[in-house]
This record gives sequence, structure tokens and C-alpha cells, in this order.
Amino acid sequence: MSAIKITETILRDAHQSLIATRLTTNEMIPILETMDAVGYHALECWGGATFDASLRYLSENPWERLRLIRKNVKNTKLQMLLRGQNILGYKHYPDDVVEAFIKRAIANGIDIVRIFDALNDLRNIELAVNTTKKEGAHAQAAISYTISPVHTIENYVQLAKDMQSMGADSICIKDMSGLLTPFEAEKLVKALKANISVPLELHSHYTSGLASMSYLKAIEAGVDIIDTAISPFALGTSQPATEPMVATLKGTPYDTGLDLDVLDKVTEYFTPIREKAIDSGLLDPKMLGVDINALVYQVPGGMLSNLVSQLKAQNALDKYDEVLKEVPRVREDLGYPPLVTPTSQMVGTQAVLNVVMGERYKMVPKEIKEYVKGMYGRPAVPIKREIVEKIIGDQEVITCRPADLLPPLLAIESEKIKEYIEEEEDVLSYILFPNVAEEYFKFRRAQKYKIDSDLVNIDEKTHPV
Repeated sequence: MSAIKITETILRDAHQSLIATRLTTNEMIPILETMDAVGYHALECWGGATFDASLRYLSENPWERLRLIRKNVKNTKLQMLLRGQNILGYKHYPDDVVEAFIKRAIANGIDIVRIFDALNDLRNIELAVNTTKKEGAHAQAAISYTISPVHTIENYVQLAKDMQSMGADSICIKDMSGLLTPFEAEKLVKALKANISVPLELHSHYTSGLASMSYLKAIEAGVDIIDTAISPFALGTSQPATEPMVATLKGTPYDTGLDLDVLDKVTEYFTPIREKAIDSGLLDPKMLGVDINALVYQVPGGMLSNLVSQLKAQNALDKYDEVLKEVPRVREDLGYPPLVTPTSQMVGTQAVLNVVMGERYKMVPKEIKEYVKGMYGRPAVPIKREIVEKIIGDQEVITCRPADLLPPLLAIESEKIKEYIEEEEDVLSYILFPNVAEEYFKFRRAQKYKIDSDLVNIDEKTHPV
């Protein structure tokens, strides 16, 4: 029994889950020093969808965001989420890119790298774990938690033991869909703690309404760290709220030691930002409710909203319930992949196509074909032969680590965008999101030119020729 540590998610997962990752760096900076004084175990502030959203929607350099956060947070560890060999994109990248990305992330301020693979294929996280450790940072391996006939407690215990043997400094149960029920959390945490010696962290979402209760049972069972979000951006598809968890544990052997008065300042700061997000329509009140479909269909909250938008685009919103029922069927066909990026998007899209086309697998996206070929890794159970044939015919299914088939990319891609490069990180941004990054580079150049022109104009007015 010991004090529980808290990782705060407001700077990454909380706003990713509730407002599509739209918090700007300027909205973060004024509160960072106060957050640094709270006493959190870590601030999750980077990775996941923040990188893409910064470039695509905010015209911000994600690397500069990280540097600015590091400059203002001097005492608390900074954490990021990395999709293993997928880095922050939606496909596998060559080893040279993975290594370079992790090195630059750590050099720019990251202390803890949480590394997961959508299929729990440890071959896809090994390089990232090893690189993180070589660079002197903390490598946390994450189990993508899901429910299926093959995802048992014994299965998760073996996975955790393998992660520890691989060199993971800590292990996280990543419950992205809010599927972990309280008594199952107790059983899982007890089993894991009996078999591993590194710290254990629990990450969940409030989508199904269970997460706070699951956290409490996990704490009693021996979990070391929990992920929470400051209350203005908590609950719904986000995490349990920080302040109630701190208050619940106060005066017990699990006391977090966090100061509720300092936390209150953080709450006060983010409350008007939340109100602005509601007024603008960015924060949909539906995202804050409990969605029991998450438990029935094992679908994460973000995936539900994606399904709705895909059906609207096809004028087929009336088929929503039919699609929800199709999701578990597709998932079973594909070997029960956990529904987390990128597999959640892939399974959801295939379910929509199966229903809208009126015939299962009549149309199959390129990503699903690649998945069935083994290009994303090894599913929990082999895909049935008839499904393989229906999707890729007699094409060969690979059994090696997918990244072994990818040639180095860094030097080639550097050459392509040399006219835009201002820092070495630019190449990595371009490799992950080529079109989006190039648009950002053009915007950055235009802004710089405008500032230079303005300075020239000011100078001419002050010192006429």
C-alpha cells in the first residue's frame, strides 16, 4: 500500500478526446508553471493525435510546442504517446525513422515514452523501447486492453512479463474504450502485480461510466499510477477527473499528496476554455455523456463519432445500429484486433462499407488488405482462410516483422524537402504527414516573409531613405 501517483492528461488525451485535439500552445503556456507546482507524477503533453492536429488544424510546429512546454515545466516529467513502429502516423515506418524520431523527441524534452502497438505485437514496439532506453528516457510499454474470447488475464500477464523482459521500465494498461470493469480491474492488476516488478499504470476513458470505479478497485489491488484529467476536460470520452480522485484518496494510505488548492487554480484556468469550446460547438455535450454502446459493441468513443460522420457522408445514418452490430463481426473476422488507432478506423470503415454496400467485403480499403497480408503485425488469433481469400485472394501473408521489409527513408525524404528545412525535425514531420507538413512549411515561410516585410516597412518609416 503506497501513495498513488497521478499522470495528468489535459495537455494531450483529454483535449484529444473531447475537442478533437484543438487546444493551442498559447492556451497551454499561461498555466504550465502552476501545473508544474501541483506535484503530478507526469504531464502527458505530446504524441497521439497532437502532432497531426498541430500541423493540420492549428498551423503550429509540434516540436516548438514541446520545447515551449519543456521551458515552462522544470520539475515535472513530460510524457508522450507513441504508436510503436507507427510512430504518430497510421502505418509502419522504417527503423531509421523510428530511431530518429524518438531521439529528437527526447532531445526536445520528453522524459517518458509510452509505447503501444494496436495488435499487442511486441515485435512492433521493441525498437522503440530499446531506442528510448539508449537515449536515457523512461520506456513505458502499454498493453492495448480489449475484450474477446482470446484476451484473457493469462494472456495479459504473459504480455506484461514479455514487456518487462524486453526492458520496459514500467507497464501501462491502456483501456482506450473504457471496457475495464471494476472487479475485472482488481483481478487484472492483482495478477499483473504478482508477476512483474516494474511500476504499473492504469489509463482508461469514462465513455462507459466505469473508469472511476475501476481506478478505485485497481488502486486497492496495487496499481501504482493512474491517468486523470483536470475536471473541465474530464469524463465522457476523456479520463476520470483529477480532483475527485485526489479528494477520494486524501487521508488514506493511498493519499496522492497533491494540493487541492493548487489544483483548483488549474481548474479555474481551464473552465473558461471549456465554456468557449461549448459555445463554439467544438465540445459537443454528447461527448460528455455515458455511452453504453461502448460496452455492448466494444467501440471507443472517438470511433463512434467517426462512424456517424462516415454514414452521414453516405446519406445512410439510418443504418447506424446495423453498423454497430457489424463492428464486432468484422473484428472477429480480423482476429480480434483491439480497437485503437489505427485498427479502430480500419474496422469501423470496413463495417460501414459492409452495411452500405449490402454485401460483406464487396469493397475492401487498401489498409484492410495490408492488415490481412500481415503488414501491421500479427493478430491475436490467425485470420480464417476463407476471410483471407475473400480479401486478398491468393496473395502471400507475411510472417516477419513488417518493418523488416521497409528500406531506410530519412536520406531520401530529406532531399525532397530541402528547400523548406529549417530544423532537422522538419524531415520527420514531413515523413509522417507529407502533404500536411508541406502546407505548414509554406505557411511558416509566408509568415516569416510577412514579419520580415513588416520590419522593413517599420525601418523605412523610422529611417526614411
